[in-house]
Amino acid sequence: MTLAPSIAERAAAALSRPAVINGLKIPNRIAMAPMTRMFSPGGVPGDDVASYYGRRAAAGVGLVITEGTYVGHPSAGQSDRVPRFHGEEQLAGWRRVAEAVHAADGRIVPQLWHIGMVRKDGEPPFADAPAMGPSGVRIDGNGTGRAMTRSDLDDVIGAFADAAGEAERLGFDGVELHGAHGYLLDQFLWEHTNRRTDAYGGDATARTLFTAEIVAAVRERVSATFPVLFRYSQWKQDAYDARLAHTPQELDALLAPLAAAGVDAFHASTRRYWEPEFDGSALNLAGWTKKLTGLPTVTVGSVGLNGDFINAFKGEGSSVRGLDDLVERLEADEFDLVAVGRALLQDPTWAAKVLAGRLDELAPYDKVALKSLS
Repeated sequence: MTLAPSIAERAAAALSRPAVINGLKIPNRIAMAPMTRMFSPGGVPGDDVASYYGRRAAAGVGLVITEGTYVGHPSAGQSDRVPRFHGEEQLAGWRRVAEAVHAADGRIVPQLWHIGMVRKDGEPPFADAPAMGPSGVRIDGNGTGRAMTRSDLDDVIGAFADAAGEAERLGFDGVELHGAHGYLLDQFLWEHTNRRTDAYGGDATARTLFTAEIVAAVRERVSATFPVLFRYSQWKQDAYDARLAHTPQELDALLAPLAAAGVDAFHASTRRYWEPEFDGSALNLAGWTKKLTGLPTVTVGSVGLNGDFINAFKGEGSSVRGLDDLVERLEADEFDLVAVGRALLQDPTWAAKVLAGRLDELAPYDKVALKSLS
């Protein structure tokens, strides 16, 4: 009598399959999710940051997606401890990070970021820079910033393209554009924060124009085979029920222009990956994205843990959650890669354990993991 494979064996088999994004071969289906750590004084990632990412690549993470890095625009960020992807010293630090991951036979893409109206005036790294967004409106609806001018739009488009070009020059394997969680690109996509009456506002497709122009500028700056990922979400900071799209048709209207502009893969950010996105289907957001666009997708959201990361970053722990549902979705090819966040903060060897079928060794998440680059 032949016994059915255990969930540990199935997880190892499903996650160990290679994946391909625009010719980039990724050795397995496990990605490290981008997580802001604030361990880069002056915006410079040091040897500790390189070791942090390198350890996870050495333990089996197939694709490292770095924490968000500020593009070279004065209003892009709000902390002098978040890494920047511009400046000689900062880029030299990022080169060392890429080399550390490659030495461990991993793949790595930096996440390029502009926070838009999340910024407050007077904050570092450039305290004199104003908060700006599509309409000068914050997520809560308060209009306390500046609506971006044509010159502002051009400057930000150029900043993303410059950063992507630097990423290729430094030896990275691709880039990810951060268009999720209520930051600048997401502010353009969401009708609540995009109230423009010019070509950059209006219906769902019109609201993609600015982001599509960034994608096209990035695509033009880098090689044709250099992967461009795009991360997006329905939810926003402090607006967890927000929706860019209420139906698959509305989602298609948002995604199609971005795919046409040159996105090679979509990273669909949810708080809980197992929740269906639309009524009448069990597909999650990454699943719907793959179905609509035909492109590779990355799923993310509390993988391996109970309790979402919002509460975890407020100091709550999380217990281990089984991978049964994840495995079933992978076996059905609902999505292509699985981004793991807090579980990889807690245990740098999480991927190695899962790929070896050692699910019994996985540990719950403890907030202490946030306090160091272990």
